[in-house]
Amino acid sequence: MTRHHGSSLAGTRPEGLEGATVLVTGGAGLIGSRIARRLRELGAHPVALCTMDAYPPKIYQELFGVVPGSVVPGDIRDAALVTRLMQKADYVVHAAALADVAACTRLPQDAIDRNVSGTQTVLSAAAASRRVRRLVFVSSASVYGNGNPDDWAGPEDEHRSTRELLGSVYGQMPPRFGEERRRRPLSVYANTKVFGEVQTDLILRPAGISYSVVRYFSVYGRPQVIKPGSHSWVVAWFAARAAAGLPLHLNGGGHQVRDFVHVDDIAEGTLRALTEPAADGRTVNIGTGRPTTIRTVADLVAGHFPGTRVVETPMPPGDPLGGCAGTALMQRVLGWQPGITIEDGVARYVRWLKATPAALPDWLRQEAGQSA
Repeated sequence: MTRHHGSSLAGTRPEGLEGATVLVTGGAGLIGSRIARRLRELGAHPVALCTMDAYPPKIYQELFGVVPGSVVPGDIRDAALVTRLMQKADYVVHAAALADVAACTRLPQDAIDRNVSGTQTVLSAAAASRRVRRLVFVSSASVYGNGNPDDWAGPEDEHRSTRELLGSVYGQMPPRFGEERRRRPLSVYANTKVFGEVQTDLILRPAGISYSVVRYFSVYGRPQVIKPGSHSWVVAWFAARAAAGLPLHLNGGGHQVRDFVHVDDIAEGTLRALTEPAADGRTVNIGTGRPTTIRTVADLVAGHFPGTRVVETPMPPGDPLGGCAGTALMQRVLGWQPGITIEDGVARYVRWLKATPAALPDWLRQEAGQSA
């Protein structure tokens, strides 16, 4: 069933950002660039800090729309640079991270260097600033792990088909992760996010700097592009493989549950956490509250590419069974909820992918050619 959110919570816009300078770390990436664009629409002045080393330069320019000169090239571990930018910032969104679960698993020291040491550099500079009004730390639903079966709560009745499908996997209802749920990280990436959440409070609260923490659930949407060796960004993976005529790989059979949140909603929710008075010192999920299996996403994508095959593959390490967001606190604190459904979001992504040949990487085209 397609679920359409009401406009009563989604119809307003973040307030108080007009004329403000907002430092966005990771500001040239998928999420950071979308946040920066939304800030400009709201009359703010985003300052994007990014290493721009996660993708080839043409990806940032042609797909992410990064204009030369609009990004400060640099690393969040560069204390002098971060301090200089922080001194001019009214607000901060700390989104920079090695955000690939597989990469963090393969290269744990890199994850610690970027996500732990880099975060500490940002927090120290914010704590020393006399200008920053609030910092938002970008965390992840991965901090929840698989949850505790003793306190799982079920989705609404409209999701009965999902519940029935998952019964053989969980033995009961899939978990709904509320913001106060105990953190149980199952990957190096998740563990670095736990550090960031705790450290944000330990450093900024004594300094009198307002902060909030946002836990993103599964982000998707254009111009997300896949990277070799990764198993993140399943909507982009499935759509790209289907467009190339390759089978879709269902890791672990595709029974994992995710709460898919469109990047446009992610940007909106983040900026509300940046400005809403009630978000001060709070940790909120950014999710839809709707559980969707990976197999369901494969079916949605395959519906746009007739003849697409689906094959089952082993579960990769660090990949949780997952669940969906508890959104009651998010709605109460932010006065908002996401408005783009997974059905609509997948259709939008497929339309963009079909109209954007550059989004299909050469190495995937080569794989398709070799398997033909």
